[in-house]
Amino acid sequence: MPFLANTPVEKMTGPYTRRWWALLVLCLSLLIVVMANTSLIVAAPDMTQDLHLSSSDLQWVIDGYTVPYAALMLVLGAIGDKYSRRGALVTGLLIFASGSVMGSLVDETALVITARAVMGVGAAVVMPATLSLLVAIFPREERARAITGWTATSGLAIAVGPLVAGWLLEDHAWGSTFLINVPIAVVAAVGALALVPPSKAPGMGRIDYVGGLLSIVSVGSLVYAAIEGPHFGWGPGPIAAAVAAGVGLPAFAAWELRHPHPMLDVRKFAQRPFGGSMLAVLFFFFGTFGALYYATQYLQFVLDYDALETGVRLLPLAGAVFVGAAVTGRLTPKLGVKAMVATGMLIGTAGVLLLARIESGSTYTDFLASLLMLGFAIGLSVSPATDTIMGSFPESELGVGGGANDTSLELGGALGIAILGSLLGTAYRDKLTDLIGGQLPHTALEAARDSVGGGLAVAQEVAQNPAGGAQQAQALVDAVHEAFAHSVAQTSLIGGIIMAAGTLIVLAVLPGRRAARPERAAAGTTDESGRSRESEASEVAQKSTEPTEPQEARSGTA
Repeated sequence: MPFLANTPVEKMTGPYTRRWWALLVLCLSLLIVVMANTSLIVAAPDMTQDLHLSSSDLQWVIDGYTVPYAALMLVLGAIGDKYSRRGALVTGLLIFASGSVMGSLVDETALVITARAVMGVGAAVVMPATLSLLVAIFPREERARAITGWTATSGLAIAVGPLVAGWLLEDHAWGSTFLINVPIAVVAAVGALALVPPSKAPGMGRIDYVGGLLSIVSVGSLVYAAIEGPHFGWGPGPIAAAVAAGVGLPAFAAWELRHPHPMLDVRKFAQRPFGGSMLAVLFFFFGTFGALYYATQYLQFVLDYDALETGVRLLPLAGAVFVGAAVTGRLTPKLGVKAMVATGMLIGTAGVLLLARIESGSTYTDFLASLLMLGFAIGLSVSPATDTIMGSFPESELGVGGGANDTSLELGGALGIAILGSLLGTAYRDKLTDLIGGQLPHTALEAARDSVGGGLAVAQEVAQNPAGGAQQAQALVDAVHEAFAHSVAQTSLIGGIIMAAGTLIVLAVLPGRRAARPERAAAGTTDESGRSRESEASEVAQKSTEPTEPQEARSGTA
């Protein structure tokens, strides 16, 4: 058996026999891409103290990864389709590892943000490549199970990231949370060469680089405006970005409608299975990422758990993801995509709304039910939605399909953290002002109002000041805790309402099983999961005209 998997998927006459090992490599690649964000959440306090980060600095350390990640996935997915999906995966892993090494070594804010941006570029190559390779390797009847495993890995990474980072921070500096990505990326790259067969889109024409540029400008500007405006005010930069997104998105749609070979055929959004699934992914991760963002802060700043203790307490979410994935694997073929996606969104919405009960005396047990519900909802609904999205694209556009799915996911998460994070900050500042307004000097009050971490830092200064003392410091700590608990409850209520509205929209857009059949017959394009029947027929015809591959490839020794 040769070390490298050399036989391209397009030349195989039967399913690739080592496909489940290949899936393990794809899931490992996905794991570190998602962990890169979730691990940073628990490392943020140490980074803030060591680098003297302002609130704006910390936000961009986190989102320096998000902007290139979201903006580039569509274009890089298309490039992977044309030239090499496996090559894109390995290249992305190496770029990601390089950014991780840089992040572990630098000690200046601007350089940390730059390192995170490099990691974001690598992630933008890796994410669509994992999905396009998965769909290319697995036959239709096994694809839903494979995507369920891929989805479960995303949920696992949400909990494992903080756990691994917390374990490292027990004895090492925050740079170790970057460095842990390097050996995993190297193992995944070697595994990709050994176990993942080459794949690219047969007969793909020239890439629509103009449409790609418009998508980069539009999505990048939208994410930037969503991050910067709500948090730091609508100055010239965020306003210009919002205008660029407002102009760029219609220009992108108009260009794609007229282009003979568009980067993304925007007519797909008129197909109810595809459009509804894209909306479901966006709304779901809007609420989930936003809730995890402030729930993790509550565990650290209010309940005073360290990084490792916080990571351990997020593990039930990962377990619930696997339970939901097991359930959806059994029920989706019987009940259909709409039933599973809508049920998952309803459970996720209820999980966010439960956090509206949080108050200053709340403990971890008050968060546990919400974590379990959000994890179960991820496992239940994201897999069938992703399967539907990927099934809407022919063989020549699998990378674009992966980019579209992942852009929806990342855009939803970025908007959730930005918008709900902004609401959280506003509610915290208003409540803290009501509780302690006039009791602190102006400078100290502004520092306390900046964030819950800032409020606790001011309390430490008050405790060490002879004019203050322990009693005053404790009163300030209690006020900070009460204000933050109030802001969590208020933000959860608004986030839950937004998710409920999104659930209703998705219910209205996604077709039922009976309605989907006449729609597919009229369109002549998709089966129940959104898979193009015409494209499948053309693939079969194409494969039937190809020369028979060597026995070695058929026996799975590629």
